[in-house]
Amino acid sequence: MTITLLRGRLLSFHRAPLSLADSQSYLYEEDGGLLIEDGLIAAAGPYADVKTKAAEGTAEIDHRPHLILPGLIDMHLHFPQMQVIASYAANLLEWLNTYTFPEECRFVESAHAERIATHFYDELIRHGTTTAVAYCSVHKTSADAFFAEAMKRNMRMVGGKVMMDRNAPQGLLDTPEMGYDETRHVIADWHGKGRNHVAITPRFAITSTPAQMEATAALAREFPDLHIQTHLSENHDEIKYTCELYPDAIDYTDIYARYGLLGPKSLFGHAIHLSEREADVMSETGSVAIHCPTSNLFLGSGLFPLKALARREKPVRIGVATDIGGGSSYSMLKTMDEAYKIQQLLGERLNPLESYYLMTRGNAEALSLTDRIGTLDPGTEADLVVLDAAATPAMALKLETVKTLSEELFLLQTMGDDRAVAETYVAGVALKKTLRANLQKSADLPIV
Repeated sequence: MTITLLRGRLLSFHRAPLSLADSQSYLYEEDGGLLIEDGLIAAAGPYADVKTKAAEGTAEIDHRPHLILPGLIDMHLHFPQMQVIASYAANLLEWLNTYTFPEECRFVESAHAERIATHFYDELIRHGTTTAVAYCSVHKTSADAFFAEAMKRNMRMVGGKVMMDRNAPQGLLDTPEMGYDETRHVIADWHGKGRNHVAITPRFAITSTPAQMEATAALAREFPDLHIQTHLSENHDEIKYTCELYPDAIDYTDIYARYGLLGPKSLFGHAIHLSEREADVMSETGSVAIHCPTSNLFLGSGLFPLKALARREKPVRIGVATDIGGGSSYSMLKTMDEAYKIQQLLGERLNPLESYYLMTRGNAEALSLTDRIGTLDPGTEADLVVLDAAATPAMALKLETVKTLSEELFLLQTMGDDRAVAETYVAGVALKKTLRANLQKSADLPIV
């Protein structure tokens, strides 16, 4: 049995905070201890108490004065779009056709998919993200590379082979039958292997014919425990075009409803421009709207009404995400920095406690996985991030004026990036340290 005792300042949420003064919503230990046994959290609390539960000779790692939180969770991003990030375009549809679709065609090649998978997971670890929900490409090779790399690193990941049979280049099209069959093969090959979760993944209604949506509906009926992920109401032109393709539907959300794709494990990327009717249906079915702030700003898609959706009489469940490569940063800290600014533009306030709740427990709740990730509760998996609020000279200077936990969290959110991530643990194993060592080793190699 591998046993480790971590020491540092602990922060974990019990529920969504109601205000900055809501100290009952979270656990905070100024001198905390976290006992990890075989990849699970065995105990969490005051260091002096937890230390008494550790066997003699237990390895101890002191992370003081840093904060130890549950690993960050990213609810929506595109594994094949690492080399699409920072591509100049006027809007979503131009960006897809000019950059994204041509790049995703390359993922038919196993070697390319495997190479990008290595870089993809390196970036997640570097930025403190321990679980992500990703779209692969239409090719099964991309899903194989994605899940194989997740198993190598023992990460709890959600992903799916994209289904799309129209309105894309020939190299990115499957058929209703192929999309169905290959998704079943991905499920058989990878779901439940290691810590992998396969998601049923129709890209969005524009790229799926009614026949393919029927195939998606069949998969949802056959595998009711799987997540479903797709896109919804990101851009006004997208919405107009989608509704033209499905003229019998009441609105965009109704298209997915007609195929039985709404529900508590259904994840809808963006969902910016929902009507009241659509928001009601999302709420009634427990479907999740995923806020992707850096992407929404980069592509000019709109301002997601996070606070308004959350306080409705029929509230909508919400997750937050980077949306690489429409999104412009792999950092969930930067993601919430932009989410804060969007709410400011809407005349709303998003306080730092809410931001960290959303990145951790909130996203775990949106994934229906709080029994495994998103908290420091005993019995859950020891996926952790260690944050350093003095990671850069500018941050250290600002930190001199910080007097409260919420001020420190806001500093990290506003000025932090991968440099603020002192360590990333996956199932109790420190992976960023290994990543740094490998990069140093590479840097020391002679140039030939």
